[in-house]
Amino acid sequence: MGIEIAGIKMKNPVMVASGTFGFGEEYSELYDLNRLGAIVTKSVTLLPREGNPPPRIVETPAGMLNSIGLQNDGLKVFLEKHLPYLSKFTVPVIVNVAGETLDEYVDVVKALSKENRVDGIELNISCPNVKKGCMAFGIDPKLTEELVKAAKKASKKPIIVKLSPNVTDITVIAKAAEKAGADALSLINTIMGMAIDIKTKKPKLAMITGGLSGPAIKPIAVRMVWQVAQAVKVPVIGIGGIMTAEDAYEFMLAGASAVQVGTANFVDIESPLKIIEGLKKYI
Repeated sequence: MGIEIAGIKMKNPVMVASGTFGFGEEYSELYDLNRLGAIVTKSVTLLPREGNPPPRIVETPAGMLNSIGLQNDGLKVFLEKHLPYLSKFTVPVIVNVAGETLDEYVDVVKALSKENRVDGIELNISCPNVKKGCMAFGIDPKLTEELVKAAKKASKKPIIVKLSPNVTDITVIAKAAEKAGADALSLINTIMGMAIDIKTKKPKLAMITGGLSGPAIKPIAVRMVWQVAQAVKVPVIGIGGIMTAEDAYEFMLAGASAVQVGTANFVDIESPLKIIEGLKKYI
């Protein structure tokens, strides 16, 4: 079950996706985090962010909409509190990084590159839940290339780039990231969606739109992983509606070297562990 992606050695190919696992503290009280392939942290920004106003999560048929807005304590608190906690475990830690400007991304990447406990960095260039930054990079191949080049220059840590599905051709962005030096690509992030309460006649989310995740997006995610896996030579990490070992195996058949489990963490806390055991049976 052991694999290596971008120089990061994992005991299995199942990670937990950014934004669905916090910094691992709550889940560590429920099971041994060392059983995971890797932990991808909640997005870390240079300064603290309060996130978007509530309501910011809405359940939908076969999925959910979220508009959290990258709420987090900021880089300083992450380095002083969350990373030391994660250091208690042997599981690889991949830190998801977000920002509104290229300089913000670079500042966070530089700081993280000095930390031995950080095994890799996932650049979030695709979050649809903030008014500026993030997705602006992920939908423009030139900006993607510029940002990835700057991140590679700022750090010797493996750089994984998380791609947005909210584009016409995801392979264009994938190739731009690879050209700039990305060590791996993770996809997909959430798909822009919206829900309206027919009783109040108002949007169910305070920010009106949000990111759709869960089983509803899996066929789209599998298709995009298949497209990107054929277009690039770097490893591809599949994300999007993975609830079972069968789902994970489907992504691997499409070309993914590993997977990230996201929304399933809210449905069944032990879903990543069940997926790991299920994959063992297939192998």
